Amino acid sequence: MTYDLRVRVAQRMPYPAATNFAFVAMADSSIAAVKNGFINNDPKKTLGYKFGLYWPRQVYGRLVEELSTQGAHIIAFDVLLGELRNDHPPVQMGDGSLMESDDFFAMQMHRAGNVISAYTTDVAPPDLFVTNCLALGDISTEKDADGVLRRIKSYNLKWHPAFKSAARQTGVNLENARLEPDKILLPLPDGKNITVPLDRHGDFDLADFVGDAIPKGWQRHAQPYERVWDLGVVLAAQELKLDLTRAEVDLPRGTIVLRGAHGLERCIPVDAKGYFYINWRLTAANVNLAQAPIEELLYQDKLRLLGQTNDLRDTFRGKLVVIGSAAQGNDLSDHGATPLENDTLLVSKHWNVANSIITNQFIHRASWSLEIALIILLGLITALLIWRMRAVTGSILVVLLMVAYLAVALFLFIRFQWWLPVIYPLGGAMLTMYVMQLIYRIVFEERDKRRVKSIFSKLVSPHVVNELLSAEKLEFGGNHREITVFFADVRGFTALTDQLQEQVAEFVRTHELEAALAEKYFEESARETLEIVNLYLAAVAEAVKKNGGTLDKYIGDCVMAFWNAPIPDAQHAFHSIQAAIDAQRAILALNERRQDENPARERENQARLAAGQPPKPLHVSLQLGTGINTGLVTVGLMGSDAHGFNYTVFGREVNLASRLEGVSGSGRIIISDTTYYQLLRHAPQLASTCAELFPVTPKGFTKPVRIYEVPWQNK
Repeated sequence: MTYDLRVRVAQRMPYPAATNFAFVAMADSSIAAVKNGFINNDPKKTLGYKFGLYWPRQVYGRLVEELSTQGAHIIAFDVLLGELRNDHPPVQMGDGSLMESDDFFAMQMHRAGNVISAYTTDVAPPDLFVTNCLALGDISTEKDADGVLRRIKSYNLKWHPAFKSAARQTGVNLENARLEPDKILLPLPDGKNITVPLDRHGDFDLADFVGDAIPKGWQRHAQPYERVWDLGVVLAAQELKLDLTRAEVDLPRGTIVLRGAHGLERCIPVDAKGYFYINWRLTAANVNLAQAPIEELLYQDKLRLLGQTNDLRDTFRGKLVVIGSAAQGNDLSDHGATPLENDTLLVSKHWNVANSIITNQFIHRASWSLEIALIILLGLITALLIWRMRAVTGSILVVLLMVAYLAVALFLFIRFQWWLPVIYPLGGAMLTMYVMQLIYRIVFEERDKRRVKSIFSKLVSPHVVNELLSAEKLEFGGNHREITVFFADVRGFTALTDQLQEQVAEFVRTHELEAALAEKYFEESARETLEIVNLYLAAVAEAVKKNGGTLDKYIGDCVMAFWNAPIPDAQHAFHSIQAAIDAQRAILALNERRQDENPARERENQARLAAGQPPKPLHVSLQLGTGINTGLVTVGLMGSDAHGFNYTVFGREVNLASRLEGVSGSGRIIISDTTYYQLLRHAPQLASTCAELFPVTPKGFTKPVRIYEVPWQNK
C-alpha cells in the first residue's frame, strides 16, 4: 500500500519520457465500424468490407500496411493470434487474384519488416506469422496476490520441441529446470534429475533424446530454448538497437545486462525469477502519446489504395506503435488494477516498460540486508531516544524521526526510483521499540521482574513449566544450544476453509435467508472449521509431547516444536523424527476415521435439508508436511512481564527448519543433512531407510542444503 501510494505521487511529478510512443486502439467504435462497414456513423466513409467481432487476419494486414506506409518505426501487437483461420474470407488483390486472409497478413508483416507478434507460454502464434514477423514479444501478465499488476517478467523460455516432448513423457516441469553453462538439469517427480549436456556453444545434442533417429528437417545440434522477451523490452531494444540475443542474465545476482552499439548498456534489476517492477509513469492520457482508433487507419489504407492521398496524415512516422484493446466487452477488455488506479488500461504496461529501458529509469528495491540494517538502526536510535531522555521529549523526537524517514523514502522514490521499506522500519522497529521502552519506563522501571507463575501447560510440555517456575531470575539473553527444530503444517486446510464458507454462502444465496439466520449458519461453519483444525493440531501436539518435545507454538495451522531444551536430550534428532513419524501415522488414522463417519453425515444432511438447514460438508482428508533441522540456536524466554513470556528458539537454523517444511509437500518428512547425521549416529537402521533428495536453496539462504526424506508408512 505504501509502495502504491508512492507510485501515485511520483506519477504526478515531471519525469523523463520518450516522445515516440503511439497507441492504436481496438475500441468499441472500431468493432462497430468493421461490423457496419463505415466509420464514425458516416456511411460515406466506407471501409469496403464488413466483419463480425472476430476479425479476419486481413484486417490486421491492412492495419500493418497503413502503419508501414506512414513510416512507423515498430509495429507491436498486444493481440494474441494463436492459430490459422481457414474459415475467413480471402482477400481480393489488385490484379484480381485471391489470397488467404492469413497469408495476406503474413505478407504485410514480411513487407513491413518491423512487426512484433504477441506471444505467451500458453498461446504462441503459428509458424506462418513467426517466420514473417521481426520478433516475438511476450505479453503475459502475472498480478500480485492482491490482484494489482506491479511487476513484469523480463522473459519467458520457449523450449525446443524435444524438451517439451521429454517433459510430457517424464512429468518434468520445465519451469523448474536448472540452467547451467555446460548442462541443463531437469527435475523428475521422484527427486532425481535428467542431465542434458551442452557444448561450448550452448547447444544440446538431439541424439541424447532420440538416438540416431533424428526427425527429418531437424538439426542434431540446436539451442535448448529461446528467450521470448517481454513486449516492452523488445520495443526498447529495437529503439536503442540492443542485442537481446547476447543479453547477460544473472538471476542470482539480480541483473540482466543488455548491450548495444557504441558502448550503450542497460542493466535491468530483477529478482531471482526474472521479474522487475514496472515504473508506472505513462498513461493513455499522456500528451506525448500519439493515438488513433483502428478504424481511422483502416479508412486511410483504403484511401491510399484508391490513390486519394491529399488529406492523409503520417501521424505514426518514426513511432513505436502498440496495437491493443481499449474496448469494454468481456472478450476484449484489457483493464485491471495497477498502483495508479483500479481500472487501468493494461496495454500501457508495454510503453512504461519500454520507457524505463530507454530512459534508464528503473525501480530499485532495497536489498534484504539494507532492510535489516534499517530496522536495526532505527530500532536502536528509538531505544536510545526513549531511554536517555524524558518521556515527552523522547516521544516528540521519535515522531520527528518517523516523519523525516517517510519524507526521505518518498523523495528517494520520486527522484531516484529507490524503494525503501516503510512498514517494518517504522512499525516493526521504531513503533514496537517505542511502545516497549515506554511501557517499561512508566510501569516497570525500578521494580524487580516478577517470576513467571504460569506457562500454559496445553502449549508447552510440563517440564518447561517446572523449569521456568524454579528459576530465581528470568534471563532474557538466552543461551546458545544445539537444538532440533520441528515444523509441521496441515496441508489443504486453507482450501477447506474457503470451501466450507462458500458452501454456506451458496446456501444463503439460494434460500435468500435473512441476515440473522445467515449469520447463525456462518458461525456454525466457523465453529466446525475451528474444530477440524484443532483436531489435526491436537494429533500433532500429542506426538510431540509423547516423544519428549517442547511444543513451542501454533502458527495458524502449523505446529512448531523443538528438542534438547530446556531438558537435555542426547538423542534429540531421533526423538524429533520419531515424533514426525507418529504424527504422520496419527493423521492417517484420523483421516480414515473421519472418512468412515461420512455415511452417517450424509444421512444427517438429508434430515438437515428437510428441515431447511444447510448440509454439513463431508469429511475430507488433510495431509501433513514436516520439516526438521538441527543446529545451534538461541533458546530462552521471550516476552515481558506486561505481555507474558514464551520459551522459544530463534536463529538461522529455525528459519531453515521452517523452509524445509515449506518444500516438504503433502504427507512427507524432510530433514536437513545435520539432522540426518545425528540420526545416523543414534538410529542407523532408521537412517538407512532415508532417501537423499536433490539439494535445495531455501529463500534467504545463499548455498544449497542437502536434504533427506524419512519414510513413515507402516510396513
